[in-house]
Amino acid sequence: MEIRPDLKTDIGRIELENPVMTASGTFGYAAEFANLVDLNRIGGIIVKGLSLQPSKG
Repeated sequence: MEIRPDLKTDIGRIELENPVMTASGTFGYAAEFANLVDLNRIGGIIVKGLSLQPSKG
């Protein structure tokens, strides 16, 4: 029998299963790493920024 600690973490109103998150700018949009990492085991994925509108720069 394997005993696993409860790592649930709250950030404001968001509940994560664990506190492990990727760093912004290092993990793309995560899809690129889906064949290397079980994305369901990561608490959150931090992306650099998202927008529905294009931006200059």
